[in-house]
Parts: sequence; structure tokens; C-alpha cells
Amino acid sequence: MLATGFLHSQTFINPNYSLKSHETLNIIKAESRPEAAFFYMSLENRIPDGTFCADKNIYLIYPDGKKSLLKSASGIPVCPDVHKFKAPGEKLEFMLTFPPLKPGTKWVDIIEDCNNNCFSFYGITLDNDLNKRIDEAFSFGENDEASRALISFIGIAEEIDKNNLGAEGLVYINIIKLFVESGDEKKAEEWYRKFKLSDAPRLSAYIKYLNDQGIKY
Repeated sequence: MLATGFLHSQTFINPNYSLKSHETLNIIKAESRPEAAFFYMSLENRIPDGTFCADKNIYLIYPDGKKSLLKSASGIPVCPDVHKFKAPGEKLEFMLTFPPLKPGTKWVDIIEDCNNNCFSFYGITLDNDLNKRIDEAFSFGENDEASRALISFIGIAEEIDKNNLGAEGLVYINIIKLFVESGDEKKAEEWYRKFKLSDAPRLSAYIKYLNDQGIKY
């Protein structure tokens, strides 16, 4: 039984996601094990007297919309108790534990259901091969190789299957932004309109994100 459990465990280092609510909140690692799913998070405080807590109502949401409620949180107080940061720049690392992932899960959302300043991650990619390809595309962009980044992202967009639709938001957003930054408004508009007709989950949130950045066609 131990051997079987080990074979069904997976680890995802710095998994990609399509959109998040808090700029300095990151997923360091995700682990899918037979007994539970673990998400290791990091938050950097940017303000004096900053505080943070985790609401008890945090959900892992599957592609079919079904929810899995948080089992436990460690390293972070449960609201209304709060962690009080000592200074800007301080980091808090914590772990969220959920029931085991359904077999074959390629992406999920994590959403905190609360009244104020709730956090969320949309389209967390739980596919190491796809994460590797996305990381490579980002690396081209970071090295001022926009054309290679575009080729990589477009290749991913054309090959994403129904199991990985959670990554569509991330891929399309980056294609559109790269075309805007390169001055090719025609291509940016073409991909924007294509995105609006896609089956990407939470499409309205992604379009709003682009609109808020002044990208609208």
C-alpha cells in the first residue's frame, strides 16, 4: 500500500496560474498525495502594521465547479485572529490542506469565501509538463526575446486540450499583452476577440483584468 501511495503522489514546484488577487501572495509548491492535497503559500507584507489571516471558508474548486472545503491551515491564524507583520518586506509562509485531489485533476482554483480582502487563485496548473512549457515561454519574455515568447505561448494555446483549460487565461493574456507591447495592435485585437469566444473558465474575470490595464477591443 505504501508503494502504491507513493506512485500516486505528485509535486508541483511554483505552479503557474492564470490570475490571482494579491500581488505578493504566491504558491511555492503544491503536493497531491493519497491522504490530502497540500498547498504551500508565501505572502510578503508591503505596508506598515500589515496583518493577514485565513478564513475557515477556503475552497478548492474543480473544473466542473464542485468545491472541496479546506481541512486545515498551518502557519497562519484563522480569522478573526491575525498574523501581525513587524515591518514591510516581512514574509509569511503557510500551508493549506485540502481533501485528496480527484484522479486526473489538471487544474483547480483556490478561493477564500469571506467578507473583506479575500484571496483567490484562478487556473492553478497541476501538470508538470505544461508548467515546464509555460515557464520556458516566460523565460523568453524575461530575456527580451518577445518573438520567441509569443511563438511558445501561441503553440501552447493551439495545443491546450479540454483537460487544461484552466491555463487558457494565462496563455491568452500573455499573448495579447506581448502583441500590445510589440506594437502589433492588429494581432492583439485578433487574439483578444478570439479569447472572448473561447471556453476559458472565468473568462469575464480575465477580460476585466485586460480592460483594467487599458487593453480593450
